[in-house]
Amino acid sequence: MSRPDLAELLALFPGDALAAEKVPPTDVPQPYHGLLVHEHHMTVTMEAFHGGPVDVRVLRRRRDGNHYSREILLVLRSTGKVVQSGIVRIDLSLTSPEVAAAIEAGNTPVGRVLIEHDVLRRIEPKAYLRVDPCPRTRTWFATDATTYGRLGIIHLDGVPAVEVLEVVAP
Repeated sequence: MSRPDLAELLALFPGDALAAEKVPPTDVPQPYHGLLVHEHHMTVTMEAFHGGPVDVRVLRRRRDGNHYSREILLVLRSTGKVVQSGIVRIDLSLTSPEVAAAIEAGNTPVGRVLIEHDVLRRIEPKAYLRVDPCPRTRTWFATDATTYGRLGIIHLDGVPAVEVLEVVAP
């Protein structure tokens, strides 16, 4: 796993294509730049930006051998407002049984699970995206606004184990 492929991640959950174009990090405007151009978990970043905890809402999930994938929304616990959407694919064979069970339960964002289980992790952003309005973002965010996202890899104990697509709500 050297880099996530946008088309491959989207194909895990068939539906409308995401209208996204890769952009250099210098072309990601604020506040999106501060929310995306870093090496931190998006769960923590979104909680700090919005001033409160976020919960995960799993839209769809699938299991293919050792790979568990899910399409999610992160929502503010206080209001239920959607603050991020995403797709994650993780090789559960690279986690402990406890971490795998917590992730598959679908009650907690992956980043929070990794933090709570003290898993040694490193987030590696691989690409930044300008995401234009399309049916998928209208479903996720209920708006026609352009937004931004990123593709990345999360290394667990030094091994690339998680592919992520993270799109910030406009």
